[in-house]
This record gives sequence, structure tokens and C-alpha cells, in this order.
Amino acid sequence: MQLRRRQSFVFTSAPSIRSWACAVGKKEGKGPLKNDFDLVLSDDQAGEPSWEKAESALQKMALERALSKGGLTADDLNLICGGDLLNQCIGTSYAMRDMRIPFLGLYGACSTMAESLIVSGMAISGGAVKKAAGITSSHFASAERQYRFPLVYGGQRTPTAQWTATASGCVILEQDGPGPYLRAATVGCITDWGITDANNMGAAMAPAAYQTIRTHLEEFNLTPEDYDLIVTGDLGYLGRSVVQDLFAKDGLNLDDRYDDCGTLLFDAARQDVHAGASGCGCSAAVLCAKLLPMMKEGKLRRLLFCGTGALLSPLTTQQGESVPAICHAVSICTNKEDTWIT
Repeated sequence: MQLRRRQSFVFTSAPSIRSWACAVGKKEGKGPLKNDFDLVLSDDQAGEPSWEKAESALQKMALERALSKGGLTADDLNLICGGDLLNQCIGTSYAMRDMRIPFLGLYGACSTMAESLIVSGMAISGGAVKKAAGITSSHFASAERQYRFPLVYGGQRTPTAQWTATASGCVILEQDGPGPYLRAATVGCITDWGITDANNMGAAMAPAAYQTIRTHLEEFNLTPEDYDLIVTGDLGYLGRSVVQDLFAKDGLNLDDRYDDCGTLLFDAARQDVHAGASGCGCSAAVLCAKLLPMMKEGKLRRLLFCGTGALLSPLTTQQGESVPAICHAVSICTNKEDTWIT
């Protein structure tokens, strides 16, 4: 790897994405991407006795399908990097406990898909491993129980609230392959603009997305036009508009090449998700169901995938703390020899 200034670096060996897969819940399976998911649950509890075990089952499904699509078995993986939203990342650790795969647990809240790509890509680019997987998940019911109220309470959701995706995504990387490829990354700094409303994650995370994207462009001397698409993790409709407004003040128009996974997963007009989707599984599912297939088909050549996460806990919310946020950006391309980033 080659360090670029303070926050960014190039994957000099450009790890190749071998395969990917996602598993989602019933509501996600009725949205705009309904025909693109690998697996759609007929029962969001996945036949398990708890929502938390259902989330672990989602991760197993995503990993097993990604391995199958890549013609691999669990024994072929040297490393898996993953995490989720639950306390102590139990969704991931319980999913992986019988896999016998070397494991690094990560917590970046909803930025975990991008973080897992960066860490597993570092391991491959540095020559430590040959094949690695990045994985994450979220579940509407397990997240509601942890961060808000049990569903049986029937609590009202505010207009700025987002719907936590019931979904898991897995991406398998290797040293050599036909791509797409990880080209570069910008690791975000924690950003906190004083938002204290835990039901307004879009506004809390948007400044972190703005800071990381701006840093990525500056440190690599790029413009938005150097990418076919810049996509953030799960800012939803409100957070996406904040990012657009912040860049407009800099004289940069992102409108024709920027979107957010939180606006792509559901049909807001039909599915009553208020400000859009959220959760670790949101960006993971959109990446695996829509974005990587578009790259494989040649519809996208250069993608800047920017995972966003709110680094709060139920306790900090109860104590009236503001919501710190993070965003990590991963540059993905279809041509390993493309030199727009050096």
C-alpha cells in the first residue's frame, strides 16, 4: 500500500473482488431491488427463536452464497472481517463461531461494510492473506429492540426516522482476479456537528460523509466527474440533501453522479420508510445487489462507495450526548490499469 497524505492510500496491488452476495428480509424483497437480491426471507425471523439469532442466520446465508458464487469453501478463506449494530457485535460473532475462519471483529456502525472492505483489502494488498471476506448485517427488529423500543410498544416514528434494513451483505476479495478492484481508500475522522436527536441519523452522519468525500477528492486531486457514481451508506433523503447542500456551498454539484443507499433500498412512496433506509445491511445489500453487478456488466467503471455510521449507543442517547459519526470511502474500479488514481 502507498500512503497518500493524511487519510488516504492506494491499494498498490489492487485486490480483486471475486464474488458477493446478499440476503434480505420480506420488506426489502418488495422494494425496487426485489429482483436483484440473492436471497429473500419469507419470514424475517428466519425460523429462529429470536431476532438476534435471525440476524446471525442472515450473515450465514450471505457468506455461504458468496462462497458458492465464487466456487469456494470456507477453508479457502484466510480471513473474515465483519461486524454489526448489536452489543458486542453478537450478530457476527455468533454467525461465525462455527466457521473456523480467522476472524477480525469490527464496529463502525453503519459504515462497517466499507470498513470491512478496507481492512480485508489491506490484508490482501499487504500480502498477509490470499483471500478474505468482508461482511455485515442489520435487522429491523433487533435494532429497534436495542436502540429504541420493542416493537410491541407500537411507538410512533418521527418524520426524520429511517427504517433499519433487515439485510446482510458479503464481499470476497482475493489477490488476483478479473475484478472489480479496490483501488484506493480514505479513512474517515470522527465528525460531530452537535446533533442530539437519535431519530435524525441522516443529519448526524451527513457532515462526516461530506468531510470524507471532500478529503478524498482533495488528497487525490480529483473532481466528482472522475467517478461514474459516488454513493453514501445510509443517509436517507434528508441526509443526502444535506450532503448536496454542503458541496453546493463549495461550488460542486453532485446531483447527477451522487446517490445514497438509504434512498435506493426502498420505495418511499409505497413502503412507509419515512426518511429512507438505514442499518449496516442497507449499504451492504445495495452494494451487492445493485452496484457491484453494474460494475461487472460495465455500466459503472469507477465507484466511490462511502459507508456512513453513527457512533452512538442507547446510553449516550439517554445521557443527552450528541451523535458522533464516521464515513469511510472505498474507490472501486473495473480496470486494474486505470491510472486516474496513482
